Amino acid sequence: MAFDRQRGKMATGNPLARRLAAKRLAARAVLYLEALAPRLLPVLLLIAAFLALTWFGYFRHAPFWLHVVTLAAFVIGFVTLLSRLRGIAWPSVDSADRMLEARNALTHQAIRVQDDRPAVGDAFGEALWREHQARMARMIGALRTGTPEPDIARHDRHALRAVPLLLVAIAFAFSYSNRGGLLADVVSFQAPAEAAPDMRIDAWVTPPAHTARAPVFLTGNAQGQPAEAAEGGIRIPQFSELTVRVTGGSGNETVGYQVAGENAVTAIRPDAEKPKDGTAPAPAVGGARTMHYKILKDGTLSVDGRSWTFAVIPDRVPEIAFDGIPKTTVASALEISFIARDDYGLQEAHAEIVPVDQPKDARPLYPLPEYRLDLPRRAAREAKGTTSRNLSEHPLSGKRVKITLVAKDAAGQEGRSQPVEIVLPAKNFFEPLAAAVAEERQVFALDARQLPLAITLNEALTIRPEETIANLTHFLLIQSAGARMRLARSEDQMRDTADYLWEIALGIEDGNLSLADRRLRDAQKALSEALERNASEEEIARLMKELRDAMQAYMEELARQAAKNGQQQNAQQQGRILRQQDLQRMMDQIENLARSGARDQAQQMLSELQRMMNNLQAGRPQQGQGQQNDAMRQQMDKLGELVLKQQKLMEETFKLDQALRDRMERGDPMPGEEDEAQPGDDGANPQPSDRMTADQLRDALKKLREQQDGLGKQLGELQQALKGMGMEPGEGFGQAGREMKDAGKALGEGEGEAAVGSQGRALEALRQGAQNMMNQMQAMGQGQGQGMPQAGRNGRDPLGRERGDENGNVETGGGRVPEEIDIQRAREILDEIRRRLGTGGSPALERDYLERLLGIR
Repeated sequence: MAFDRQRGKMATGNPLARRLAAKRLAARAVLYLEALAPRLLPVLLLIAAFLALTWFGYFRHAPFWLHVVTLAAFVIGFVTLLSRLRGIAWPSVDSADRMLEARNALTHQAIRVQDDRPAVGDAFGEALWREHQARMARMIGALRTGTPEPDIARHDRHALRAVPLLLVAIAFAFSYSNRGGLLADVVSFQAPAEAAPDMRIDAWVTPPAHTARAPVFLTGNAQGQPAEAAEGGIRIPQFSELTVRVTGGSGNETVGYQVAGENAVTAIRPDAEKPKDGTAPAPAVGGARTMHYKILKDGTLSVDGRSWTFAVIPDRVPEIAFDGIPKTTVASALEISFIARDDYGLQEAHAEIVPVDQPKDARPLYPLPEYRLDLPRRAAREAKGTTSRNLSEHPLSGKRVKITLVAKDAAGQEGRSQPVEIVLPAKNFFEPLAAAVAEERQVFALDARQLPLAITLNEALTIRPEETIANLTHFLLIQSAGARMRLARSEDQMRDTADYLWEIALGIEDGNLSLADRRLRDAQKALSEALERNASEEEIARLMKELRDAMQAYMEELARQAAKNGQQQNAQQQGRILRQQDLQRMMDQIENLARSGARDQAQQMLSELQRMMNNLQAGRPQQGQGQQNDAMRQQMDKLGELVLKQQKLMEETFKLDQALRDRMERGDPMPGEEDEAQPGDDGANPQPSDRMTADQLRDALKKLREQQDGLGKQLGELQQALKGMGMEPGEGFGQAGREMKDAGKALGEGEGEAAVGSQGRALEALRQGAQNMMNQMQAMGQGQGQGMPQAGRNGRDPLGRERGDENGNVETGGGRVPEEIDIQRAREILDEIRRRLGTGGSPALERDYLERLLGIR
């Protein structure tokens, strides 16, 4: 059967015909794109290469002629590739039908048969053909055109198309980050200049280490200001170090700092480019350049158009002052108490000592004395302490000097105190010959021009040596010293001679004791310096051993000197204030603290040890020393009696007040019974009785006022006596006097409860004053080469307590208390009981219990 194919002849009203027409149009478009893609791909790749070249900055840096040639080549290539697109024809309907049948897997040409009709035929043939079309139409169903499939791989077997795409992606990222190339560069035909390399700026501020603040990064965010920036600028401590690092660029970038309120801008130059011979080197290009600047005042930093404003937190100058007048210890050491403070922490403190009356043209052989103050804690913001240094070896000892305290912080700032003028402590020489030799040395040590006078003084000592110099060794030493002075030409030789004379004077005065004392002070100084610089544990252990050996030698020589001078007494009578085991325990604590890392505490304890040794002296008995000790003992006895009397008076007052309270609760006795209980007729202290009325008890309280006033008068006389002995009564005695006066007033008004409270506080103040008095007497006793003077009666101390043995243990009827901590704890408990009982505000049940503990009831 023959067929005529008539395409597009189907009725437009047929839904199948409309759907099939739309699918054919889509299929023809897909076929067209499949034919277009292989020819369009070169055009797209050429465009990608053009964009990559542009974004890489080719047209910005290429010479003019190369710029034009490259642009023309791209234009020609683009036009040529576009011309290849003209030969692509629009696909036919038959091609679309075949593509639809192939992609939808339709057999028997189910789509194309819809447009076919028999060439010739009868009615039966027509009917048969329509049935065949209907069957094929049912097979069509939903047609799928799909996406274009150009099969690019067949045209680019080596995948070279990926190269331009990769380049354009990289070029876009490069240009987006630093704008290295722009599309505008294509039409910009300016002659290329020497372009600077890409530039990176890093800037940060490092506060001083002593401020313990974190660095501030200036270029850490997009806003150009760090998170710490506040209104008024970035707050940073004074003396902070600014660091600016510029990487790349032309080398001509300007970096400057303008102080607030000033018009001039300080240029900050790189460290490697700072001129050393007056000529500035040529700027470096491309490399990293680092610049530093110390910020002292508020200002603005500008770096190549960017700026940051700083508000400086001032670093205040340290403050230091004397905490009392400098004192002289019994060992002729200078003791200085001070208070100091700084906003970030004290680094170092010392005393500056300069002579007052020294001639301007004098030639001293020795530098000014060094006096380093011991800070209680390293880098402390506030410090309060006492330092003791023995400067008696310096030629200025015994001369009037001006002392100024100087404190330094980590920034190097110095704070100075008001100067104080004193006479620098000098060693006391009891041997006239030793004093004369020391005077020779001082004469020319303070002024080398006075050497002839010192030689004359030396010759005067040896005029009649058989009468003035009993020891032949001393005579020979003085003669040799005179020969050294006559032969001395340089200052070093004169200095050696001065040291030699000082050794002679010490040998005449104390023998080996002075040498042992010097060795001890040298060992203490070496250990102190090691602790200051955080020396190793091995060095600390070695210096501690040297200190122990020096301490042992000094104590042995001290005991030998005391025995030689006739001062060795029975330990039970003398009272050993500073014992060998105490020193050993203290040095053990210093070593343990140093090994555990607590160097500040070890330094502080070493300073306390130096103070103790400077207050220890085994000198010669001085005139009037025995009488002074006797006077001290008498005053201690009087103080002990005063404390016992006050305590007894408080107990009597309490009993009368308690009886008065009980009487008020039970009521007064009958009037006829009043005459049978009249207290105090014989002048003795009134004792409460069950038959006494409330008025009689009040009168008895009033009669105690005379005794209370008498105790206050005794306390005043004791204070005057202490002042006459050169002692300063403490605040405790003043507080006790005021409380005694209040107690007498309350007794005069018959108010027993208020009187008991004042009496209790007076007792507590008396104990504090007694402790202060004992400390002063102890220091005075050590200064005279004696122990603490014995006071009290029957082996008791001024407070009526049993004295301990030489080991600090107190013998009792039931054994002994082996530890000092137990004794201290027991005393604290008793003092607390007396304090609570003296307040007068405790309930009756508690008062009864406290009285039974003290044995009052």
